[in-house]
Order: sequence, then structure tokens, then C-alpha cells
Amino acid sequence: MQNLGIRIRLGAAFGAMWSLMAIGTAVAVPRMQDGADARRLLIALAAAGLCLAVGAVWGLARGIEAPLSEAVHIAETVAAGDLSQEFNTDRGGEFGRLLGGLGEMEDMLTDLVTRIRTATDSITDASHQIAAGNTDLSQRTEEQAAALQQTASSMGELTAMVQQNTERARTANGMAASASGIAARGGEVVGNVVRTMSAISASSRKVTDIIEVIEGIAFQTNILALNAAVEAARAGEQGRGFAVVAGEVRTLAQRSAAAAREIKQLIDDSVQQVDSGSALVGQAGATMQEIVQAVASVTGLLGEITAASEQQSAGIAQVNEAVAQMDTVTQQNAALVEQAASASQALAGRATELQQVVGEFRL
Repeated sequence: MQNLGIRIRLGAAFGAMWSLMAIGTAVAVPRMQDGADARRLLIALAAAGLCLAVGAVWGLARGIEAPLSEAVHIAETVAAGDLSQEFNTDRGGEFGRLLGGLGEMEDMLTDLVTRIRTATDSITDASHQIAAGNTDLSQRTEEQAAALQQTASSMGELTAMVQQNTERARTANGMAASASGIAARGGEVVGNVVRTMSAISASSRKVTDIIEVIEGIAFQTNILALNAAVEAARAGEQGRGFAVVAGEVRTLAQRSAAAAREIKQLIDDSVQQVDSGSALVGQAGATMQEIVQAVASVTGLLGEITAASEQQSAGIAQVNEAVAQMDTVTQQNAALVEQAASASQALAGRATELQQVVGEFRL
């Protein structure tokens, strides 16, 4: 009976009442003897109908009050934020559908609050992580900005040093070019000295040859003087004067030969010294050529160093510009990171508030 609808129960109650009255009337009317019996019958039927109506109303009130109480209990429980209760909604009729709808509403609210709580927990954790990450990133960005400023300062000092090195390389290149010219002229002078020493050596050899001729003449003169002395001895008194002359000639020849030998020895010593000097001058000439080549190589290297220094100066200037741009971008990033940190902190605060609101529901 409780699972029937209100209309059905009302219809059944009034139908039973009218049926009872109709049956009573049908049974009692043929037996009536007078009007008093009819009044008593009507009074009895009215009393029976009233009792039946009172019983129907009382049963209907009970059938309405219980599900309404359950519906009110469900609504008050949900309004109090308690979604952890399980309700019996196994009823029929309109109240069954009402309780079923309230139960489904409670289930949907439970599922919704559960998902919201899960989402808010995730949002809270993510916002805290984002806030921590932004704080860390902000610190790193500030450190990077400071490092970039130091780098920019160091690059400025390096630029000045490279420019100084470039100027010094240019100066050294000019000095090396001058030294190369001086070394080339020194090489020419040494070459002239080598040629002069060669000429002196040739002249000394010619003098040696002449002295050898003189020695030969002195030797032959000595032999002729000996022959003349022998012939003068054979001539006796008549050849005595000729013998004296021959002796003097022999003495002169011997002295000439001795002088020629001494001159030859001196010339030989001079030739040896000239040869040694020529060798030394030749070595000096070769050394000067090597010096000239080395200075030329140094000049070329200094030219390359100068060109490389100029390229380095240009490259460092570009690096300075890039570092300045990076410094600007880093400062902008630092500002953006601070804004993101503020936004993430605000998001964390809103998520915490939402979490507190959702936490008022008991699941």
C-alpha cells in the first residue's frame, strides 16, 4: 500500500467508501418499513463513511508523512554538507521518485565534490610546485643576470685588452718590418764583406805565387853564386875578387830566400786568417740570411696576429652586443618570473580557499 501513488490511494479509499455506501443502500432499501428506518440507515451509512474517510485520511497522512520526513532528512543532511550518508530510496510512486531523485542528487553531489576535491588537491599541489619552481627560477634568473653583468664587465675589460694587444701587434709589426729591412741591409753588407774577403784571399794567393817565384830565383842565384865561387877558386889569384863578389851574391841570395820564406810564411798565415775570416763571414752571411728570413716570418706572423686581433676585436664587440641583449632579456625574464610567481601564489591561495570550502563537505 505504501508503494502506491497518492492518486491511486485516494481513489481506492473514496471508491471503497462509495462502494460500501452503495452496497449498504442496496441491501437496506428493500427492507425499510418507514422513514425512521431510512434515517437510521443514512445515519449509519454516514457514520460508516465518516469512519472510512477518517481511516483513509489517517492512512494517507501516514503514507505522506514518512517519505516527506525522509526527504526532509536527506535535504537537511545534504544542506549540512554531510554526503557520507546512505539513504533508503526504495519506494514506489511519486514519493519514491522524489526520494530517488534526492538520492541521485546526493550521489551526483558526492561525485562532484569528490572530483572537485581531487582537482583542488591537484591544483594546490601544482600551484605550490609552480610557486616553488618560480621562486627557484627567479633566484636563478637573478643569479644569471648578475653573472651576465659580470660577464659584460669582463668582456669590456677583455675588449680593452684585445684593443691594446692589437695596437701592440701593429707596433711590433712595424718594428719587425724595420728590423727586416735592417737585417736585409746587414745581409747585403755581410755579402760585400764576403766578396771583399774572397778578393783578399785571391790576392794573397797571387802574392804567394810571386814569392815562390822569388824563392826560385834566389835558389838559382845561390847555385850560380856557388858555381862562380868554384870557378873563382880554380882561377886562383885572378879570380879572388870574383869569388868575393860571388860570396856576396850568395849571401844576398840566401838572405832573399830567407826573407821570401818569412814573407811566404806571413802570407800563408794571412791567407789562413783570410780563409778563416771568409768562412766566418760566410757563416755570418748565412746567419744574416736566416735572420732576414726569420724576421720576415715574424713580420708575417705579426701581420696575421694583427689581423686575428682585429677579427677578435670585432667578434668581442659582437659578443658584447649579444651579452647586452641577453642581459636585457634576462632582466625581462626576471620580471616575468616575478609576475608568474605572484600569479602562482595567488592561484595557490585561491586553490587553498576552494579546498577549504570543499573540505566542509563530509564524504
